[in-house]
Amino acid sequence: MKFEPADIDSPAFIALMEEHRAAMQAASPLESQHALDLSGLKQPRVRVWVLREGDALLGCGALQHLDVNHVEVKAMRTARAHLRKGVAKAMLAHLLAEAHASGYARASIETGATDYFAPARNLYSAAGFVVCAPFADYTDDPNSCYMTRTL
Repeated sequence: MKFEPADIDSPAFIALMEEHRAAMQAASPLESQHALDLSGLKQPRVRVWVLREGDALLGCGALQHLDVNHVEVKAMRTARAHLRKGVAKAMLAHLLAEAHASGYARASIETGATDYFAPARNLYSAAGFVVCAPFADYTDDPNSCYMTRTL
């Protein structure tokens, strides 16, 4: 498996993000959907990586700069065909290493609070994230779970 900067305009990446948005739309009410769209992923404060094995796109993840010490993990997605193969765990480790190497002291994430998102919350907990109050521009939302950790 190989990490590389995402080609956000590639058909494979666009398809993965469409899969991501469709899943979020099915799992969360509109007011609780915080996934970045393609234009959001192209912003200068966002860095996006993909994980590949040969030509296969396994998954993606991103870091969004919040301030000089704080970064948000965004766009965590494993392609359906590659679920349960350690893709998300590998991507999260990569993102946290990138955040640490970039000098951030804290990483946070917003994920869903429903059962659908339990595997994601378990992944983040296993990586040292703990539940926290809403951060950045987020507000209290019964459908969201906010988590953070030091780097």
